[in-house]
Amino acid sequence: MIITEKDFLYDIILKYPETKEYFILNGLRQVEDEKLLSTFGKSLSLSVLIKSKKLNKSIFLEEINNLINKDQVDSSLIENEIKKNSEIKLTGILPCPVRIPLLESLEKWLDNTNRKDIVDYELKAASMGVDWLKESMNEENLSDVFLSAGFDLFFDDRYMNQFKKKKIFKDLIKLRKYNQDFDNDYISLRDPDGDYSIISVVPAVFLINDDVLKNKKIPTSWKELISGEYDNSVSLPIGDFDLFNAILLNIYKNFGLDGVKRLGKTLLKSMHPSQMVKSHTHNIQPAITIMPYFFTKMAKFGGPMNAIWPSDGAIISPIFMLTKAEKEEKLSEIANFFGSKEVGEILSHTGLFPSTNPFVDNNIPKENKYMWIGWDYIKKNDIGLILQTCLREFEKASEDLI
Repeated sequence: MIITEKDFLYDIILKYPETKEYFILNGLRQVEDEKLLSTFGKSLSLSVLIKSKKLNKSIFLEEINNLINKDQVDSSLIENEIKKNSEIKLTGILPCPVRIPLLESLEKWLDNTNRKDIVDYELKAASMGVDWLKESMNEENLSDVFLSAGFDLFFDDRYMNQFKKKKIFKDLIKLRKYNQDFDNDYISLRDPDGDYSIISVVPAVFLINDDVLKNKKIPTSWKELISGEYDNSVSLPIGDFDLFNAILLNIYKNFGLDGVKRLGKTLLKSMHPSQMVKSHTHNIQPAITIMPYFFTKMAKFGGPMNAIWPSDGAIISPIFMLTKAEKEEKLSEIANFFGSKEVGEILSHTGLFPSTNPFVDNNIPKENKYMWIGWDYIKKNDIGLILQTCLREFEKASEDLI
């Protein structure tokens, strides 16, 4: 089942009761009243609702469909059945806001290049998590192409890092340089070992609720955020493991274990990003929320929620692509498809996930910097162990606040 803007509110909630809370979170508290729902809900289409609430249509519909199809397969884009004769196995997760357009683009490319019969892919929504990937991660059935975010997934010796050390992967994207946003004096995203490809990033920024912050100074950097002034007033994306792990690692690298503890003390509660932008409608309201840049565009213009790009850099969680070195000839073209300007523009322009392709304009002001943990740091440290330590200390610091 795919929900469209033509569907009516009553019909959706009747068939999928789990959506009621989502509508409430988006300011439609009338659905709590069964009588009201059975009257106005029968004539209220999502199209009218989206316009009246000034919501982002693509994001809203994507979120609703992710919610009802969490344990199902997209009916509009049925995942390929396992092909006995497939030569290329592609596995991974895609960010929810761009998953559908990326799958459509992939299907079109497979048709145009007559590769549909030889490529077997399973690309789930990021909301499904990565546990299903970890469970099947062994050298014997390792996919030929792998797409995902996740520091623990890629740099923990229990997972992909063991294969990186064996030089099983090779960056097959034929780009002389990355986008200048990620190839300049203060940041270099390209893997110097030539093993991993990075096609895009998810930046973390601050969303400020002016009504709750009141007379306090607006934090403009990560350093200010953990200064102690904002304790028990920040919502962190704990459920978004990829981004949260990136935040922990960068805070640890730049401010030490004490910085991680101070971050824990800021915690008010964890919300999904789609809830964060509506947090001014909740009884418990964070003054500051840390969220992917994409979701800040859901905030109502002229409302109390305002986005701040940290002056010391938006912490980034890269979207990695891994391709097997032993299959370079067969994988080269599909690798360059995912590294192409076309895919880069879907990621950057539709999802606000800045692309590493040098021909894509990410539309990010040049003064806005990124905070990247760095390849040298990754090489010299046990990332898996650091993450375990950071998570333990963060939980200790925040346990009285959750």
